[in-house]
Amino acid sequence: MTDIDEVAKRVATLLEDHDPATTDRVEFLGARFDAGLAWVHFPIGLGGLGLARELQNHVDALLAAGGAPDTERGRNPIGLGMAAPTILAYGTAEQQRRYLRPLFTCEEIWCQLFSEPGAGSDLAGVATRAVRDGDDWVVNGQKVWTSGAQNARFAILLARSDPDAVKHAGMSYFVCDMTDPGVEVRPLRQITGEAEFNEVFLTDVRIPDANRLGAIGQGWEVANATLMSERVAIGGHAMPREGGMIGPVARTWRAHPERRDPELHVRLLKSWVDAEVARLTGARLRQKLAAGRPGPEGSALKLTFARLAQQLSGLELELLGEDGLRYGDWTLRRPETVDMIGRDAGYRYLRAKGNSIEGGTSEVLRNIVGERVLGLPPEPRGDKGIPWKDLPR
Repeated sequence: MTDIDEVAKRVATLLEDHDPATTDRVEFLGARFDAGLAWVHFPIGLGGLGLARELQNHVDALLAAGGAPDTERGRNPIGLGMAAPTILAYGTAEQQRRYLRPLFTCEEIWCQLFSEPGAGSDLAGVATRAVRDGDDWVVNGQKVWTSGAQNARFAILLARSDPDAVKHAGMSYFVCDMTDPGVEVRPLRQITGEAEFNEVFLTDVRIPDANRLGAIGQGWEVANATLMSERVAIGGHAMPREGGMIGPVARTWRAHPERRDPELHVRLLKSWVDAEVARLTGARLRQKLAAGRPGPEGSALKLTFARLAQQLSGLELELLGEDGLRYGDWTLRRPETVDMIGRDAGYRYLRAKGNSIEGGTSEVLRNIVGERVLGLPPEPRGDKGIPWKDLPR
């Protein structure tokens, strides 16, 4: 039996034993995890079958055809796109067993405690301190731009564990329980009127050493693996032709022939080609990814995604004319998901402004692409070999 036959048989058995029409979503997703169909490239017993990653697309297509519920990626993008591959790559066997299944079923939502007011683009400059106290770490600091923190049970956290080491070497990586005493979440209202982002204050939060991912001082390496996964998740997810932001723009063009002119036509065609190239590049990258070890090419995809989203949302407003000036709802809400396509053009235009900041600024990503993909000389740095505590801040 080939691997394709194996996964097809498992999908058929799953659908037969757990009819999607009558089975609770969480129960079905749990059964899918147990059948090894969550991430087929993960090990057996951890939601996978140890097979080639590209078989996941085949599994997803068979499940969709059978009416199976989706994984609700929009509710748990940090967990599914970032925490899961990081836990697989750096977590202990106990951590993997504890976190991966409820993460996949979305019974436990995750957020990311990386960026800080003084360490956004320069993530290695984080100042949140983790001090060892017996079997625990006591954490104090502030994080910012934390998507979905208001809904999260757990967070992946990067903190300064050794201020005497150089800044890239003195960090450690933890799983933080967002319900623990000392964790305070405050909403940040955005240009869209909503507050999907938050700032998080950590005051004497005690994190067991058992919740550390990777070795002490290995935080930078673990964080980089997480960020590469994030950029693939943002810029490289699977979609059909005219999926994503190009879809609404193309539909608007077809619906309003009276608003067309040659200059807008040329811009639309160029954007359509760029979107298709990005889609196909993402498909190729996903086929090459090793489990939990994405490469820097994901930075190029995320960079392209941000540029296209802003370019296309602006073009859509131009095509809509005065209708593009209308905005649906300015109510302060704290949404569970971000829906760029299902909202109006005004929302898309405003929300896309954040795409070149979140998940790594476009400026930082250009450095990554230049240095790690193109092999260009790195930018001069004045902080090499200097302990973090001695750096000006």
